[in-house]
Amino acid sequence: MSTLTQKPNLKIDDAPLSKPDMKLRSMKRQQMAGKIFIYTLLIGGGSMLMLPFLWLISNSLKTDQEISNIGQFFPSVFQWGNYLEALKKMGLDISGWLPHFPALANTIVITVLCVIGQVVSSSLVGYGFARYRFRGRNILFMIMLSTMMLPAQVTMIPVFLMFRSVGWIDSLLPLIVPAWFGTPFFIFMFRQFFAQIPESLLEAARIDGASSFKIYWRIMLPLSAPVIAIVAIYTFMFAWNDFMSPLIYLNSPEMRTLALELNTFNGQYGVQSRELLMAASFLTMLPCIVLFFAAQKYFMDNAASSGMKG
Repeated sequence: MSTLTQKPNLKIDDAPLSKPDMKLRSMKRQQMAGKIFIYTLLIGGGSMLMLPFLWLISNSLKTDQEISNIGQFFPSVFQWGNYLEALKKMGLDISGWLPHFPALANTIVITVLCVIGQVVSSSLVGYGFARYRFRGRNILFMIMLSTMMLPAQVTMIPVFLMFRSVGWIDSLLPLIVPAWFGTPFFIFMFRQFFAQIPESLLEAARIDGASSFKIYWRIMLPLSAPVIAIVAIYTFMFAWNDFMSPLIYLNSPEMRTLALELNTFNGQYGVQSRELLMAASFLTMLPCIVLFFAAQKYFMDNAASSGMKG
């Protein structure tokens, strides 16, 4: 009788779930399924976007005969010499004790000075709009923002005539000087960031005897490091890859930038030396790729800082 009346041992996992537990488990399964779907979509989309870039790198390491073979994605033998040969055809001179590459030097000078000019000028104007109270401030700010609606094609000819009148054609000045007068979008970013800094911090600095410029230089700029990074990154990528402005203002071969040299290279060797064209294209875009991966977190900070109140 004892064996008949003995109750079976039930495990905890076999116990029936309550309705809240079942609902919680169902929600977890839905969240897991959603994450799997999102990650699958992102990996698939990222792979499709990376395919042309991988194709560029693969062709830069092939011979011209292997490029003609569409079914061959990877080179049989990596042709690392394509990169040096492409640089030589773009103007690299390694005959002396110091390499001479005018296109790279011009591009670096333009890019560095444009980055410095954009950060300094845009931060100064943004600081003025955010912290100075004067009549017509909001109207001037709206006028400044409205210039963003003007396409570059509208002002291209008047600006060219202005630079030609002062004798700046075939020099680097037309590519550098405009960056020292600020850009409306970057001014807006600095203005939004400076406007959220507490006024009590600035009042404490004024009590200690700090001038307006010292407050800007010692307090505002160090605090705006994320915005400075975003402005510097975008300016670097634009100045490094700019093709239209050098094409308009630069005429001499020794004044060309990398973008112009790449275009000239394409016209001269693009048909019979496709592997060198791919190598030259990859080397030209390599600094921007490295900068993008090195500064990913600043691109994420830009999404957060764009919603700051002013």
